[in-house]
Amino acid sequence: MTNLNGDVLHLIIEELRNDKKTLSSCLSVNRVCCEITVPILWNDPWKFLKLQKKNKKSLLKIIISHLSDESINNLSQQNLSINSYQKPLFNYISYCKHLNFNIIQKVIDTFKEKSKIPIIKNEILKLFINENMKFTHLYIPKRFDYKMDFIGTEHCFSEIKFISCSIDINDHVLFRLIEICKSIKELELYFGGCNYNNNGIGRLIEAQENLFYISLIDYSYHTSSFNEMIENSLTKHSNTIYYFKITKPPTKILSSFVNLKVLELNDKSKMDFFWNFSLPHLEILRVKYFSEKALASLIKSTSGSLIEIKIDYCKYYKCAAIIQAIHRNCPNLKYLKLIISNWDILELEKVLINCQHLKVLFIITEYLYNWKLFFETLTKSSPANLFKFKFQFVDSPSSKLLRFFFDNWKGVSPILLSFDKKSAVRMDDLIRKYEAEGIIKNHNNLHRDNRDDGFEWD
Repeated sequence: MTNLNGDVLHLIIEELRNDKKTLSSCLSVNRVCCEITVPILWNDPWKFLKLQKKNKKSLLKIIISHLSDESINNLSQQNLSINSYQKPLFNYISYCKHLNFNIIQKVIDTFKEKSKIPIIKNEILKLFINENMKFTHLYIPKRFDYKMDFIGTEHCFSEIKFISCSIDINDHVLFRLIEICKSIKELELYFGGCNYNNNGIGRLIEAQENLFYISLIDYSYHTSSFNEMIENSLTKHSNTIYYFKITKPPTKILSSFVNLKVLELNDKSKMDFFWNFSLPHLEILRVKYFSEKALASLIKSTSGSLIEIKIDYCKYYKCAAIIQAIHRNCPNLKYLKLIISNWDILELEKVLINCQHLKVLFIITEYLYNWKLFFETLTKSSPANLFKFKFQFVDSPSSKLLRFFFDNWKGVSPILLSFDKKSAVRMDDLIRKYEAEGIIKNHNNLHRDNRDDGFEWD
């Protein structure tokens, strides 16, 4: 029974792996909870680190406390004084599966004796890269030139599943990765420097056996598309890639991803072009910035396969064509986020009528004045399964109009509701009133960064 309870507890705490506050509380519950929580926290310790100087210094102390007596002696022989820290109760480093060289460098840079940083860096890297460690995620910063010839390097990186790196990576480092890493499934590439290592990156891509996630990120605007050599190397994986993120207008390479299911677009240049690719298996489309004309034709190319669309930005006078494409081509849609203006309300009604599987509607309002018609449309035309609403108002409706919406929702499934924080604070009393009446089931606030938090649609 004890083992069963431990297993169940592990599953519960594992579900909290992205909740730092709750995980930290679990550490002080009892010994069993602590022993379960520590490996979960240290699986990826970098994601919770706020990069203030005091936090980096604290982490440096913890890392130094793991150094072996041999490393301490090596440092002493080079006239480098290290404070004597108590050995930790757990070998935290041993639980680490994410190796983030970018943050490690920032942490090491807080060391007081600046001239000695290369020496202590070498000892810290040996602490992470040795035959007792094995990583699944690797993060490599710009102009990365660390030596990759420590004892145990092959063992450490032989099971890497995810790499995030800049393409101006040092030749020696890149060739070592090509030799060792054959099982990368997710690859995140950052462009924007001057010394692109396109040949090496292309070889790294080609060397993988089952690549399914690709992210090509370049906010420099120096080029209109990504390097042809890198794009061509992706054709080897055209049957396995199902997630693709890009910050440039897509090229013909996209049409070769025959099993693509998730597409993220963020082209701030918003270059107009005619979309002539077919994406019949695409299920999820997330857009921050993109040509409205191209986006409308993209949606048409999906042949009804889309179940989730998130559009963060659209010029208010160009949204109609996108909304038309949605209600004409997306009968299976379950989640929709889009911008609505006054002249889009009638098109929104067609979305509600034609997309009968819709479960969550996230509306960002811009130049919306006819609130009564907007709320009437929601109450009269929403499909049976739609009762989860998220609203981000530029100009909030009056309390009278919201009462009109809630009063007309009576007799339907109780609403799950999210507002932007400013609106939620102003309407708190009103929301609580309708919660007490059972018209609103639950509500929460959207974050300031417009992240899609709160309830999910599945």
